[in-house]
Amino acid sequence: MGFKLQPIDTVDLISPEDFREKYLKPRRPLIIKGLTKTWPAREKWTPEYLKEVVGKKVVPLYDNSKADASKPINSAAAEMPFDDYIDLITSSHTELRIFFFNIFKQAPQLLDDIVLPKDLMGGFLESMPAMFFGGSNSVTFLHYDIDLPHIFHTHFGGRKHVILFENKWKRRLYCLPNATYALEDFDVLNPDIKKFPALNGVEGTEAFLEHGDTLFMPTGYWHWMKYIDGSYSLSLRAWDASVARKAASLYNLAVKGGLDSLLKMTFKQNYSIFRERLAIKRAAKELAKGKPY
Repeated sequence: MGFKLQPIDTVDLISPEDFREKYLKPRRPLIIKGLTKTWPAREKWTPEYLKEVVGKKVVPLYDNSKADASKPINSAAAEMPFDDYIDLITSSHTELRIFFFNIFKQAPQLLDDIVLPKDLMGGFLESMPAMFFGGSNSVTFLHYDIDLPHIFHTHFGGRKHVILFENKWKRRLYCLPNATYALEDFDVLNPDIKKFPALNGVEGTEAFLEHGDTLFMPTGYWHWMKYIDGSYSLSLRAWDASVARKAASLYNLAVKGGLDSLLKMTFKQNYSIFRERLAIKRAAKELAKGKPY
């Protein structure tokens, strides 16, 4: 056994009323295949075009290796000119990826090629659209976003495997204390239930995004992503209307962001060992309770 995964709901288009009642309010993920049909980006954002408008801007690259206990979680493994990196992911297998790249600072004209889905919801952070690029072997480790936004994640140029879990499962997922990510010793696609028994029976959703698909990922959702093809995605972020959720976002940024980095730098490997043991202890306790509701 292992995770209990169901397909993510998928529609071509959806009315604002149905979206709010069926997905936004209950915080359920959804794939909207036709949301980008009117976006110029859908046809325009080819690898060659992006190389043309961004050029030789040097970008940090990340790999699939575990986080070093003495370093911040998002430490770059290498760097490369952007156009060379696009050639790399479109011509060969690589695990190198670009993380949270504000491509619009380099090429502001790209903003004219997208449309914020304000008819579906408000609260978009218009200054924070970001792009993610990956080679066909690259994986985004299991985590949830520290600032707790709703995310509209649109994929371009290939396929991406996505697995999501509600935040209520975080202890069963071996969430590390003071962090928004899990123990990196288990394989999301084939978890070792003997070693990590709390994973058995955890319920999630799964999909393969294709070119032009938009994934609505509600606030606090854990996500794991694997690039099947060298490709790229755009994330649009929006605040949840709940005051409590906004307060939780500020708390996470202060405590789970600043405190975690400080403890890592101060105590290094000892801190890493401590929190892994605590994550395992909490998971066992949660498993004994049964479902987290």
